[in-house]
Amino acid sequence: MRVLVVEDEFRMAALLKRGLEEDGYAVDVASTGPDAVWQAGEFDYDAVLLDLMLPGLDGVEVCRRLRGAGRWMPVLMLTARDAIGDRVDGLDAGADDYLAKPFSFAELSARVRALIRRGGVERPTRLEVSDLCLDPATRRAWRGDAELELSSKEFALLELFMRHPGQVLTRTRILEHVWDFAYEGVSNVVDQYVLYLRRKIDRPFAVEQLETVRGAGYRLRAEPGRCDSP
Repeated sequence: MRVLVVEDEFRMAALLKRGLEEDGYAVDVASTGPDAVWQAGEFDYDAVLLDLMLPGLDGVEVCRRLRGAGRWMPVLMLTARDAIGDRVDGLDAGADDYLAKPFSFAELSARVRALIRRGGVERPTRLEVSDLCLDPATRRAWRGDAELELSSKEFALLELFMRHPGQVLTRTRILEHVWDFAYEGVSNVVDQYVLYLRRKIDRPFAVEQLETVRGAGYRLRAEPGRCDSP
C-alpha cells in the first residue's frame, strides 16, 4: 500500500512518514500544494493525507484539482484549524474524511485503514449530464453557459435526476428523496415540481431532456452536449 503525505511542517511530515512506514505502508512526502498535485497526478496512491495549510496551493484547492483531474484515491484532510467552515470546505472539495490536529496516531492510522478499505470510488464534486451542470457545494446550476434560477426544491429535484441520469425514477422514490416519508401535502406535488423544473431547464432552451415515462415516472436523458460554468 502506497500513501502520500502532504505536509509542509518538516517534523510533522517525518513523524507521519515514520509511523505509517511502521504500519507497513510505502510513504512519499510532498511539502507544497503544487508538488502534491503533481505527485498524486503522476503516481497511484491508496490514500492521501493532506494538510490544509500549504504553500503554493492550500489543501482544499489541491483536493479540488485532484478530483477535477479524475483522481479518486481517498483523501484524509489534516489541519490545526477545527472550525466547521474549514471542515465543510474540505469535504465539499472532495475530501473523504477530516482530522483536526492535535490527533493521536492510533486514530489517524485507523482512519487511513478505513479509507483504504473503502477504496477510490468516483465521487465527482460537480454533476454533469449533457450540457446541464450542477454544483452541490455552491448551490448553483446551469445549462451551457446560462445559469439556472432554481428554488431549493427544484434544485434538490434536479440533483436527484442528475445523480441518476438515464434511470426512470418513480414518483414514490422522488417523493421520499426530495421531500420525506412524513410529507402530507398535495398528492401530485412531484408532477407539479417536475413541470416547474421543465419550465426552467428545458423549455427556454428548446429541449425536452426531462421526460415522462408513462406509467413509471420520470427520466433525465443523457444527450450530446457539454456544460460550461458561467
